[in-house]
Amino acid sequence: MNSGIFKKLIKFFKKETVLCIAALLSVVSAFFVPPSKEYLEYMDWRVLALLLGLMLVVAGLQSIGLFKYLGLKLLARMKTTRQLCMLLMALCFFSAMLITNDVALITFVPFAVMILNMAGQKRLLIPTVVLQTIAANLGSMLTPIGNPQNLYLYSAFSIPIGTFLLDMLPLTLFAFVLLVIGVFLLPKTEISVAAPEKIPALPKGKLVLYLALFLVALSCVIRLLPWPAMLAILGLAVLIADRKLFRSVDYFLLLTFVCFFLFIGNMERIPAISNLLQTLIQGRELLLGILLSQFISNVPAAILLSGFTNAARPLLYGINIGGLGTLIASLASVISYRAYGESENAAKGAYIKTFTLYSLVFLAILVPVAMLLLKWL
Repeated sequence: MNSGIFKKLIKFFKKETVLCIAALLSVVSAFFVPPSKEYLEYMDWRVLALLLGLMLVVAGLQSIGLFKYLGLKLLARMKTTRQLCMLLMALCFFSAMLITNDVALITFVPFAVMILNMAGQKRLLIPTVVLQTIAANLGSMLTPIGNPQNLYLYSAFSIPIGTFLLDMLPLTLFAFVLLVIGVFLLPKTEISVAAPEKIPALPKGKLVLYLALFLVALSCVIRLLPWPAMLAILGLAVLIADRKLFRSVDYFLLLTFVCFFLFIGNMERIPAISNLLQTLIQGRELLLGILLSQFISNVPAAILLSGFTNAARPLLYGINIGGLGTLIASLASVISYRAYGESENAAKGAYIKTFTLYSLVFLAILVPVAMLLLKWL
């Protein structure tokens, strides 16, 4: 094989490891359950449509600079390092509930790197980015659209929107308290941070359009609008307004879902394997969700485990706090690591050590809390 092609394949595998594994599993499973028209029944088309639609809308809002605009507006009020770090953490925590943990980190981690360097607070860069990462992963667990695994489980188990929010609220609130404590443990000094640039006005026309499209997507999430209608409206609007947004979609994520749907669908049609997995998983959803996420990340863990249990809430808890721990437990965490690694004089080893320490501490505290909430509520 040409060495250039081999290097490209290795690079692709490193970047899209989960997709490659999912594709391999789906191909292997096809030897046991030959391809047929039933393969189409494995697909959760609603989830795939919602993921595509939300990625388009959020890409539109990001393209007009809405999230950076809000961050710069809030920045002018910061007087101490603690206030600044609290703002940077909270931006990720709350924005992730609506724009997903991935997009929150893509937007606000580079923003944090820029602001902290301008303020001469590079020593706070690693703990702040780590707290931002944990905040995005934990804040996103409140809503069905906060992260891909929530959107999938919300749809797969047909959970009412009110039930979902109430189930996830106590754990989310406790997680936010932990994050606030984490920020208060950081040193506090007086700072003066001016806005790094003149804040440009937002294009009102596109802002109104993308916010309206976001409401269209939400109406589908809460099951007021069928997914084909939602996708048609969003697709046509984006095609007219800014067709370049189609390039911003993470098609590899969608393909990863497709591959796991194929694999799980085939496993469910093999009685011996299906019965064994049901026996192993039922009653252990919380801990297995956490454990499996550490090795294959929480999105594929959600798809894999959901096919063999009906216990939605323990699985939601396990999959979401399972994003803590190793760097690959949540692919959003990898986004932060890459963004920090691109900064000047980045200490990648120190970052991984700090991230792992913080993440394991948060995980150790949240696991017993999740168990108590499952028992009491």
